[in-house]
Amino acid sequence: MNRRVCPWWVGYFLASPFRRLAHKPERILAQYVDASYRVLDIGCGMGFFSIPMAKTVGRSGRVYSLDLQERMIEELERRAEKAGVRGSIETRLCGDDSLGIDDLEGRLDFALAFYVIHEMPDRGALFAQVHRALKRGRKLLVVEPNGHVSKRAFEETIREATAYGFEVMERPLVPRSRACALTKK
Repeated sequence: MNRRVCPWWVGYFLASPFRRLAHKPERILAQYVDASYRVLDIGCGMGFFSIPMAKTVGRSGRVYSLDLQERMIEELERRAEKAGVRGSIETRLCGDDSLGIDDLEGRLDFALAFYVIHEMPDRGALFAQVHRALKRGRKLLVVEPNGHVSKRAFEETIREATAYGFEVMERPLVPRSRACALTKK
């Protein structure tokens, strides 16, 4: 297992209601997620973004929530059940070298990578897989913590994404973060 991965128990802090003061999912995702969308939450943790996205996409949409850690997935499933959106979320364990989304080729409307790319051992593989899964013209939102990921490292990540067929569309403001919305060409 990738040693840089956030420990599962930190997921409780990341899913805390206090986090909503800085990162309100509905505000961050409002322009990217709509009813009936099929969306991907990479490194979903305990569902901080997956559950609000499931409420937005509704029963006719789908949220594919991926995480490397089974305990994160189990807690997300419990929280989604409690929130009444379990039927709109499909959880998947991913591996160090694969997101496990080959069956989603050309089917996704949006992908989110929030505070996770810096933990990936092979960012190129992630960008290639997400690019294949997204529909043409759809977006990937990349957000990294500015205290953990330098501006230079973030820009290198974005350059790497463009090498895999993404185009920079905008730089949304996300508190205490570096963010970039990319579109599949």
